[in-house]
Amino acid sequence: MSEPSQISLNNALSPMMEEFLYFNDYAMTMLLMIWISVMTTLLAISTTKLYDIAPNDANHLEFMWTLLPIMVLMFIALPSMRTLYLLEDQNAPHLTIKTLGHQWYWSYEYSDYENLTFDSYMIKEQDLPNGAPRLLEVDNRMAIPMKSTVRLLVSAEDVLHSWTLPTLGIKTDAVPGRLNQLIFTTMRPGVFYGQCSEICGTNHSFMPITAESMPMKQFENWITIMLS
Repeated sequence: MSEPSQISLNNALSPMMEEFLYFNDYAMTMLLMIWISVMTTLLAISTTKLYDIAPNDANHLEFMWTLLPIMVLMFIALPSMRTLYLLEDQNAPHLTIKTLGHQWYWSYEYSDYENLTFDSYMIKEQDLPNGAPRLLEVDNRMAIPMKSTVRLLVSAEDVLHSWTLPTLGIKTDAVPGRLNQLIFTTMRPGVFYGQCSEICGTNHSFMPITAESMPMKQFENWITIMLS
């Protein structure tokens, strides 16, 4: 969960989010090198006389200032393509969950179990337990087993919504009449918070997303309680 005055990205709690953080650091390093090069060139031109304004041919210079941007784009594009490939790599999921966006709450259906469906509403501020985050806690959390591949099918019943969990690096639109798919894995137990990221009406700010990652044994006990 983001904290006040935070300037960096959230800590990674899934393999894909770790890939996003690595690529972000790599791209920022490339941009920093470009910025230093441009500023050094501008400083040298403005403070020295080490340049010639005569209209001479400079084929080698023109070749270099064409080649260098191409090389920079290649250095950024290749890791980006690798990350995109990993994002779309479809492994056989251990669990399938279908989530449906409504105005203004989420409903969850565990397709691998019969009659396991529930709605998830935001808890009002006056009803929050001690220590629970305001506008983020819900009455029924989506439970997921730790270190297991989970497939999430996302759709909507009325208008456009967006299902987002920043710490897991996942986000997809919930479109009426269409199923979008997410594949993710959580590496540590914990509670992850997100919010609808698509303006969906008056109470857009009041339909949070809360997922709880837990060990498999605890998840099986949760399933038993929900089915009883």
